[in-house]
Amino acid sequence: MTPHESTIRSEGAATALRGLPSVDSLLQHASISPLLDEFPRPELLAAVRDALDRQRQRILAGHADPPDIRDLAMNVRESLHRRAQPRLRRVINATGVVLHTGLGRAPLPAEALEALTDVAAGYCNLELDLETGQRGDRHEHVRGLLCELTGAPDALVVNNNAAATFLALHALAAGREVIVSRGQLVEIGGSYRMPDVMAAAGCRMVEVGTTNRTRLDDYRAALTPATALLVRVHTSNYRIVGFTESPSLAELVDLAQRQGGGVEVVDDLGSGLLTALDPGGVAAASDAPPRFRVACDGSDAAELPAGTAPPPDAPPAWDEPSVADSVAAGAGLSLFSGDKLLGGPQAGIIVGRPDLIARLRTAPMMRALRPDKLTLAALEATLRLYRDPASVCRRVPVLRMLMEPASAIRARAERLAGELKAVVADANIDVHRDVSLAGGGSLPAVRFDTCVVSLRHPSLPCDEIAAALRRLDTPVIVRVHDGAVIFDCRTLSPDDDAPVASAVADVVRDTLGT
Repeated sequence: MTPHESTIRSEGAATALRGLPSVDSLLQHASISPLLDEFPRPELLAAVRDALDRQRQRILAGHADPPDIRDLAMNVRESLHRRAQPRLRRVINATGVVLHTGLGRAPLPAEALEALTDVAAGYCNLELDLETGQRGDRHEHVRGLLCELTGAPDALVVNNNAAATFLALHALAAGREVIVSRGQLVEIGGSYRMPDVMAAAGCRMVEVGTTNRTRLDDYRAALTPATALLVRVHTSNYRIVGFTESPSLAELVDLAQRQGGGVEVVDDLGSGLLTALDPGGVAAASDAPPRFRVACDGSDAAELPAGTAPPPDAPPAWDEPSVADSVAAGAGLSLFSGDKLLGGPQAGIIVGRPDLIARLRTAPMMRALRPDKLTLAALEATLRLYRDPASVCRRVPVLRMLMEPASAIRARAERLAGELKAVVADANIDVHRDVSLAGGGSLPAVRFDTCVVSLRHPSLPCDEIAAALRRLDTPVIVRVHDGAVIFDCRTLSPDDDAPVASAVADVVRDTLGT
């Protein structure tokens, strides 16, 4: 740009800046002032200033067009819309990752939503004993259910499982030694590392064994008078397979008991499978403990004769320890999440011996980690569903999605493909098999057969479509793979078909300007 051209541009920008209306004049303009009937004056004032600031930045960047009052009015409306839109809002999950941490993990059962609304709308007896009129204990609202469903004699709830782990370590082993296998020094999202948690809790971590093989003798050799805990950490977000060895939980419990009561066993289960599930509907051996036998067609479960073969499209078996099994094996404390395979709200749940629970309950950190009324209301409602094992997998959304057979998902994928073809005629739309994941640090080795709808548009890159879908009032979150936008129907409900098709149609129309 020559000096002469630069001078002309600067003069044009100065003229355009002088032509911008004042805040007051814009507020009084016929296209703006009616908005005062819809929005508070401070909101409208902020939107007007925002619109003028953006127009000013455009001019300074070289776009010295004369300001158009209609364009400014449109910008004001857009700014008001952005400011009024909540940052945390519902999205449609088309990724196929059921417990998607970025999308809030477990969608709650209808019963939990009803309980939330009821408790949040007014006052509740969070810490009031309705029988005596005296101060009550907030943990009593779920304690009985947790004991009933897991077989544990006592229970406590904190705000997540990381808090449960920290509290147990700090209350039971601060200043003492905690023995853990090297193969269980897990790291989960957000830089949560087991060695760091132990250090923060004031424990001295003692690693035993190797990454892939740890024997009972390794634990036995590491025991000292300073040992407080043997900790088993379930590797819920990865698996070590092949040449491996580790003692059972029952063996660790027996070893601890032989020390004369000075050593306890804590079982950090993480992902929170409450009781053993049989996704394929295959009955266990006749002498095995009762297990949920889950129908594959979404109907109520039923008892099947021992040895019954699973249906061809039965969900895969789950390589996941259950809380009930942990309690039965004699763990002093069993720790698990409420918002993973349990299918409830975010919570850290601790079940186990009353004397150990009492030490956690009275620990100074307990008040900082305790759950609020909304968590307890949603958790109680979710736990109540587990009293009916015949229907729990149909009524808890996480279990329903994980249990749904690929044949049922294919039928829904075909319907969604039809909806999309009707509104985006020039796109290439296919239905094909794929795999879904449990997500949320759960069942990392299990692949769930699914059916997806893939969409390729001749004029729009798939990344551009995915980005535009995320910007909608109700964002649609998809996968992008091999040049296509992927809609995995495992995490889509039948009610999502029409909104997803409409969203794609809007994105294509708005992006192409047609």
